[in-house]
Amino acid sequence: MVEKSVAPALELRAIDKRFGTVHANRSLSFAVAPGSIHGLIGENGAGKSTLMNIVYGFHRADSGEIYVHGRRVDLGSPQDAIRAGIGMVHQHFMLVENFTVLENVVLGVEGGALLAGGLARARRELEKLACDYALAVPLDTVVSELPVGLQQRVEILKALYRGAQILILDEPTAVLTPQEADALFNMLRRLRDEGKSVILVTHKLREIMAITDRVTVMRQGVIVGEVVTATTSPRELAEKMVGRAVLLRVEKKLAQPGATLLAVRDLEVRDRLGVARVKGVSFDLRAGEIVGVAGVSGNGQSELLEALAGIRLPTRGSITLQHHDLVREHLGPRERRALGLAHVPEDRLRMGVVTNFSAEDNAILGYHDRAECTRGGWLDRAAIRKACEGKMAAHDVRPPLPSLRIAAFSGGNQQKLVLAREIDVDPRVLLVGQPTRGVDIGAIEFIHKKLVALRDAGKALLIVSVELDEILGLADRILVMNAGEIVGELLRADATEEKMGLLMAGVKSEGPA
Repeated sequence: MVEKSVAPALELRAIDKRFGTVHANRSLSFAVAPGSIHGLIGENGAGKSTLMNIVYGFHRADSGEIYVHGRRVDLGSPQDAIRAGIGMVHQHFMLVENFTVLENVVLGVEGGALLAGGLARARRELEKLACDYALAVPLDTVVSELPVGLQQRVEILKALYRGAQILILDEPTAVLTPQEADALFNMLRRLRDEGKSVILVTHKLREIMAITDRVTVMRQGVIVGEVVTATTSPRELAEKMVGRAVLLRVEKKLAQPGATLLAVRDLEVRDRLGVARVKGVSFDLRAGEIVGVAGVSGNGQSELLEALAGIRLPTRGSITLQHHDLVREHLGPRERRALGLAHVPEDRLRMGVVTNFSAEDNAILGYHDRAECTRGGWLDRAAIRKACEGKMAAHDVRPPLPSLRIAAFSGGNQQKLVLAREIDVDPRVLLVGQPTRGVDIGAIEFIHKKLVALRDAGKALLIVSVELDEILGLADRILVMNAGEIVGELLRADATEEKMGLLMAGVKSEGPA
């Protein structure tokens, strides 16, 4: 007797989607086996997010068919997807911060007019799910009081509570410590063993290799490969993503640190509510070295970077650059730029670019009053355009169109233009927040080479990143922050992910390694 084949948990057939002139998905066919963890990778703009948003009902495909466990479904909204047994955990959590965990989970599926009865049933079910999948979360705690790792658990609980048999996770480890990521992977394996299917969308090839059973690679709206994970390698996957050989490891010689260029002493920064976000931070930044600041997002790194750049006012302490005490002399971002301090902000869309401006106008933001940008007191449009063309050529910004609105560029190309703007003024000190956030592997390679070249030219760089691989690859010295404090300092030769993860979780070291 011939055994009947098992239908895929999810099958997409000839999915096509356009946004105006952009052909995001080109007749894609894709299947996920029941009880498996399936990786989905690709460059920025490859069409991954569009495809997953079609599966979750955020977008409708222009053509094509979707099947769930062999049954054709029409997914016109997230509610349709949830009814079909599909859940999605987004990179930026969709939680109501002033609601409790329990209230967030039942929001929209409260269970009738009598809320108390629905909450009681939900509590029992969530306690069972938490036990079954090692997803313990305090149900009566307000979400805003939870660390990000537990907030992610809430999102997963929401999906499972709604009956998800297919779970999509978008960049799930971006906000986790290595230990939290390991716990997440153990939970995903448990879901797989229970027969559920997981789709993992990530740019971290090491995670793909560690957790997935199969991996699908997308490039420019099409699928360019699908392989059993055990039969491939990170290098092969990177080449499929980019279409060429990619250097996965940062190549650099040993640092030769020189004189101290930036000195920070006993720095304290408070937010608008008076809560200390940076607490007594002190360190030196020397010529010819890259210092990395590691930590789970939200532990004071952003506030530290903004205080150094002059965007936030410290409540205590000193920042010394070129014999100037920047705090005591009340020197703002403009004066700091004049002293040789440049800043690539963490959130390029909020602080690094003006999306309605052209690329050439964004390329002079903060530097528009320099002599090379003006003539007779007016902006020299021809000179600005020519300079932008030079930046685009030197930094491989695509498309090389200075007049194009910056919003029309991919995230990676926006980031390269912001870096070009700050690097081309020849700063002595460069502050970089999340240098490759949302950037594909080809652009990551390019950006890392640029940063190492600056170090080798005698510049001092401070890099804040939540990506441990990036910190370990770039930094010569590593500062780890937790709850606003520097809880450890490691030389790169002594740094390991385990040591850094413990420090990120608040286990302090005795001092510099």
